[in-house]
Amino acid sequence: MANTKEEFKQLIEDVQSQDWYRNPIGFGIAKVDRGQLDSSKILQATYPLINWNENNGSAAVLLNALKIAGENIDTTDSELVCNFSDIFLEEAVKAFTPYISEAKGEDHKNVQVISALASLSVENGFIADDYKVVFIFEDENAKSVESAYLKLYALSTGKAALRSLNLNGIFGQLHNVAWVGNVPIELDWLRANEILLKLSGKYPTIDMVDKFPRFLSHVIPADNTRILETSKVRMGAQLAGGTTVMPGASYINFNAGTEGSVMVEGRISSSAIVGAGSDVGGGASILGVLSGTDGVPVSIGENTLLGANSCTGTAIGDSCILDAGVTILPGTKITLSEKAVAAIAEANPEKEIKTLMRGMDFLGVNGVHFRQNSVNGQIIAMRSTREVKLNADLH
Repeated sequence: MANTKEEFKQLIEDVQSQDWYRNPIGFGIAKVDRGQLDSSKILQATYPLINWNENNGSAAVLLNALKIAGENIDTTDSELVCNFSDIFLEEAVKAFTPYISEAKGEDHKNVQVISALASLSVENGFIADDYKVVFIFEDENAKSVESAYLKLYALSTGKAALRSLNLNGIFGQLHNVAWVGNVPIELDWLRANEILLKLSGKYPTIDMVDKFPRFLSHVIPADNTRILETSKVRMGAQLAGGTTVMPGASYINFNAGTEGSVMVEGRISSSAIVGAGSDVGGGASILGVLSGTDGVPVSIGENTLLGANSCTGTAIGDSCILDAGVTILPGTKITLSEKAVAAIAEANPEKEIKTLMRGMDFLGVNGVHFRQNSVNGQIIAMRSTREVKLNADLH
């Protein structure tokens, strides 16, 4: 037991000096939802707290407690998912003893998690088998539902930057389930019990069938962030404070999101990022890496307007406007007048601006207004003279 903070620090040093120990990239304790037919199947992992490139002292405490509890601790693998036990909990409480009385608010969150678990009882429905202790040591393909959720949490809580994590293998790990609120139900269980459930009037109201839960089922957004329909943001998306997601045609996929106050009335596909102060108009689509971007993730700059029903498959710079209904893909040919070339070049002296360019050539080019010639149908570009400014009262 560590009775003092000095003894706690010495415990950490002792654990971290051992050959088996390695600092994780991320870790946390998850409550897991198991399959109704197959209890070995993990349908969802809920983390009250995740640690990402931080709190290595707490990681040492948890790993050491697991080792004492008899878990096989292999830190040479990319991830580690361990069973929760009474012995593990007792050892963690002993180690955190000097901080338990101080654990409140934003202080010592990992201690708060252990203290909360210690306060639960069987009478309150506490079952150790419903919890897992999870570590990620290398950012490799996910090997478990628990590590997949840990990465999605890292993105949605903003502890990991968008596009910074290896998300390969996540679809293969997650199960396609029926969601009733934030409760996942095996489809096979529903099929097996369909007759009785329907005859007894207990068939659930299913919100959706998907491998991913909804963002709001796991993440508390910033105070000035608004999401008007829970279905519009998928877990693994990242929303900066001030973002407004309107109902209707809006949607933000996983590993996609905003970098500041943004109005979202259109679709932000996976891996797409929208800069602060921008407006994604009603029905506008920012394509994902599998849908017309040549595999290159799309970034939309700051203070840029994507008009209603426009489509973007390539990067758009700061202070740009894409007119309603206009589509800009990497290979889209765009015509510029000599006057437009001069004006845009003046605003972007480091860029080569020509009278005929493709969509991909506008990477990093700011202050452009993309339009369609209503006579001949050509996509044209000119210097934007309009300031895109969001309504501060809405963000």
